[in-house]
Amino acid sequence: MKFEQPAGQNPIDKGTVIGRATPRIDGPLKTSGLATYAYEQWDLPAKPAYAWVLGAAIAKGRIASIDTARAKSAPGVLKVLTAADTKLPGKGSRNTAKLLADGEVEHYHQAVAIVVAESFEQARHAAALIDARYERTDGQFDLAAGKGSAQPDQGTNDSKFGDFDAAFGKAPVQVDVTYTTPDESHAMMEPHATIAAWQGDALTLWTSNQMINWGKQDLAKTLAIPPEKVRLISPYIGGGFGGKLFLRADAIAASLASKALGGRPVKVSLQRPLIMNNATHRPATIQRLRLGADRKGKLVAIGHEAWSGDLPSGEADAAVAQTKLLYAGANRMTQTRLAVLNLPESNAMRAPGEASGMMALEAAMDELAEKLGMDPVQLRIVNDTQVNPEKPEQAFSQRSLVKCLQEGAQRFGWNDRPKTPASRRDGQWLVGYGVASAFRNNMNQKSSARVRLGTDGKVTVETDMTDIGTGSYTIIAQTAAEMLGLPLDRVVVKLGDSSFPVSAGSGGQWGANSSTSGVYAACEKLRGTIAQRLGLDPANIDFADGQVRSGNQSFALADAAKGGEIVVEDGMEWGEISKKYQQSTFGAHFAEVAVDAYTGEVRVRRMLAVCAAGRILNPQTARSQVIGAMTMGVGAALMEELAVDKRFGLFINHDLAGYEVPVHADIPHQEVVFLDEVDDKVSPMKAKGVGELGICGSAAAIANAVYNATGVRVREYPITLDKHLDKLPAIA
Repeated sequence: MKFEQPAGQNPIDKGTVIGRATPRIDGPLKTSGLATYAYEQWDLPAKPAYAWVLGAAIAKGRIASIDTARAKSAPGVLKVLTAADTKLPGKGSRNTAKLLADGEVEHYHQAVAIVVAESFEQARHAAALIDARYERTDGQFDLAAGKGSAQPDQGTNDSKFGDFDAAFGKAPVQVDVTYTTPDESHAMMEPHATIAAWQGDALTLWTSNQMINWGKQDLAKTLAIPPEKVRLISPYIGGGFGGKLFLRADAIAASLASKALGGRPVKVSLQRPLIMNNATHRPATIQRLRLGADRKGKLVAIGHEAWSGDLPSGEADAAVAQTKLLYAGANRMTQTRLAVLNLPESNAMRAPGEASGMMALEAAMDELAEKLGMDPVQLRIVNDTQVNPEKPEQAFSQRSLVKCLQEGAQRFGWNDRPKTPASRRDGQWLVGYGVASAFRNNMNQKSSARVRLGTDGKVTVETDMTDIGTGSYTIIAQTAAEMLGLPLDRVVVKLGDSSFPVSAGSGGQWGANSSTSGVYAACEKLRGTIAQRLGLDPANIDFADGQVRSGNQSFALADAAKGGEIVVEDGMEWGEISKKYQQSTFGAHFAEVAVDAYTGEVRVRRMLAVCAAGRILNPQTARSQVIGAMTMGVGAALMEELAVDKRFGLFINHDLAGYEVPVHADIPHQEVVFLDEVDDKVSPMKAKGVGELGICGSAAAIANAVYNATGVRVREYPITLDKHLDKLPAIA
């Protein structure tokens, strides 16, 4: 099925199941420990062995020698593998660095050896016996130092409209500021983990991977085997946030080790330091914002430049993406530059681009409001636009930013905001309010599903879509139930298996809308097949309460399958309508913080997010996604930072003891409001993604609240107490 024109009235609009707050159907399995994650599979073809991945001890250079003799003779050791033993032909299309170093070391903790043993402890012990010698060469590990040699990115984020330089130079009110954001880790609870087993020339992986088809294709390419010989199974994933979009060393190590053992299953879980240094991370950025406005706050010039770094052949962080679309203004300029850094590979992390870009843009807007003597909410409202600022002929499919800001201001009590920074105290605490817009594009991906109607009247949905804690099982079940007039307990959902039809996968905020649209297409096809089986007019048919009705005729749904199970498969792809309209999601974040006047400690007291993202398929799971993203925004604003050892090119705080993330005690009451909205131009579901909108702007709202509380503007994230302690107002 192809979505080519705005959706008319369809079965989803009934809203008997879709749009209802529904607990996750996989919740009981997860809370009882019955959900089997990648490393926990018990029904294996044979007793598994265990592998340990040894990472390189240098960031750039070459492997001079690897002496594995002591490791091979250690108790329980079955194999010790290096690139020389495996002769891997290359790397996957989506990997920047090789997943097993073949002589040249591209980054710290790049895999250099795999130790396979009868037990996990034996493999770990033997890995410590490997004598690896390196020849270190100089590398570049500092973005600020490499900024001057950064090259323009060849992506679509660079743009220029009007005469920015002239307009900015003449603007009555100007802001010219530079913000920095640090390297950050996904820090998901479940590590990258895989069990691999060969049967002849066919490979099966139980793995923690967000994008099943991407992983299957890249694993096949890396191992130089046909994709049809690879099966990936990933029914449950304990968090990903973009860190499991791509094939990683655990999958390669398990596959190679199992092959070396004649197909015996091998289990690999990356240790936390390798998750930080071997797997991907969000790159640091340097961002310069230049905003020019007239005396009434109308933007006349918008300039956003961003620098980030990655390994050779890597890609820049899209930190300027939202600036192209969020506010009106005729004279505009965005530029992205990429420096070559020999740090571990950077790549997508929750809301890549906007998450870091809005930390700068929305703080700069706050600075502009301060210069204008204007309310920060009102400044954003007067610069709203209903068309793409770079393509005025292209309207937004829906844009409710102003409604989000107004609704949020009313609910939050914005009128009580301290008008003068550092003017409100609550005992020893300085109190402030902050606001930021939220923005994330809607990106649909082709997605397919298979639907089965059994002789018992139950419906089974099969798709390789994944559930990374987002509620995919539930919204897919809700979609099928709505389409076929069934209660949820009559729908079975099977996910995360490459033997199922290829879906959108989980990433980029495209998963929910795309995957349910694919299920919609398959169910629509099944509805037609059922009508044909029952001799009914498919144009005049209703599915409700387990019955199929047309005119004065009524049948039990199971009657259609009396002759045997009905199986159909279809998918959804998007036509030119996705180009005709600019499709984006919007929101507003509000935060109240308190800063200790003596120590500079920042405490977030309350947060509010108002979101406009089309039809909300399940308000309960959507709320969970948004508060999770808001929590990550707290981390980005106040504590998260991978500290770079600029001598040796590694992240030194590479575990959860040294890399700080928010805990329950750090998080206050969080309120989430969804505007009542459907968008008929994006899909038959009339929905858009919402899972990343909660992190887009929330960190800036906290930063702006810190300024309002203290009168000290910190432009270097995270805002730790040492960065403003000596500038806080006098205590006397």
